[in-house]
Amino acid sequence: MPEGDAVLRTARRLDKGLAGQVLTRTDFRVPQLATADLSGGTVRGTLTHGKHLLTRIDHRTGEWTLHTHLKMEGSWRVLEAGRRWPKPGFQARVVLRTEKTEAVGFLLGIVELVPRDQEEQLVAHLGPDILADDWDPDAAVERLARQPERPLFDALRDQTNLAGIGTIYAAETCFIAGINPLRTVADAGDRLPRILQRTRDLMQADWSLSRQMWVYGRRACRRCGGTVTVARVGPPGKERPAYYCASCQA
Repeated sequence: MPEGDAVLRTARRLDKGLAGQVLTRTDFRVPQLATADLSGGTVRGTLTHGKHLLTRIDHRTGEWTLHTHLKMEGSWRVLEAGRRWPKPGFQARVVLRTEKTEAVGFLLGIVELVPRDQEEQLVAHLGPDILADDWDPDAAVERLARQPERPLFDALRDQTNLAGIGTIYAAETCFIAGINPLRTVADAGDRLPRILQRTRDLMQADWSLSRQMWVYGRRACRRCGGTVTVARVGPPGKERPAYYCASCQA
């Protein structure tokens, strides 16, 4: 699943192609929105909260927010109007077209259209957004500390604690901090603020694009060359792979 930095890059691409533009065509290819039509509306912009995308559209019928989530397979593509789509049409879930641009959401995991005044309810269950300008690290640490015996890897990925961190950053920042991801939140202790700040720094730098991972997805640790261990962590049925080096993260 794309992490918060990838979702933020998606929002910026949508803004570049759509913000301030009038929609000449909309097509919502999900049953609950089959009759919705926002053509003639103006796209005000796309915001993010963690892994959630919130596209604001002002229309004669009201002020609306299109809520989308990429989940595991979703993506947004922003193309020149009339250009051939890079994926099959049956995978499209949303089409937003202007005179010059067409944004197509493929295989989106969530597609919802709500009145703007209900927008906050879409993300009310989430913790602070680690990439937000008003990021509140103290609130995130307080939420993490509510479950001191929880594995740190699992707690960092819990979007109700803080929004935006996924499997990659949970593993890599634990490595950089020198802590085993299977250790508990309590074990991290006063290192939590530094771990979160390092994660934020890496995500703001689009670090995952380099693919120079220390342990994630690797067989050998990039620092010491030792074998990377992979543990399955999380509630039954929702486990995720936690990569770590038993030597560097003893």
